[in-house]
Amino acid sequence: MNTATASLYERLGRFDGITRIVSDVMEAHLSNPAIQSRFENSKDLDHAKKMAVEFFCAGCGGPEPYTGRDLMMAHKGMNISEQEYIAAMDDILGALEKNRIDQGTRNEVTAVLYSLKGQVIRV
Repeated sequence: MNTATASLYERLGRFDGITRIVSDVMEAHLSNPAIQSRFENSKDLDHAKKMAVEFFCAGCGGPEPYTGRDLMMAHKGMNISEQEYIAAMDDILGALEKNRIDQGTRNEVTAVLYSLKGQVIRV
């Protein structure tokens, strides 16, 4: 695969790769003291994981539709702090590294995550 012309979806490993990354992210969240309780107390972690996979696939140019609520509605009332958002981002970047995603792609994902923070933090 030519990383210069491959879509973000392809560079993240398409559906299967994104599913592995999301599983690794959720595992990291469950052991991250800064956000662990939010995920341990989740009513349906499997549903959250499914929505995250759909969100990343659709947002990265994949053919899978996103069937969840928009980001702001999904996080409304959770009062997520800047520190929690950074902790979650760190877990995502760690999962990308664990899955051997190249630095350029990790940088692109970081930029996307920063662009979404206003729809998650303290909404």
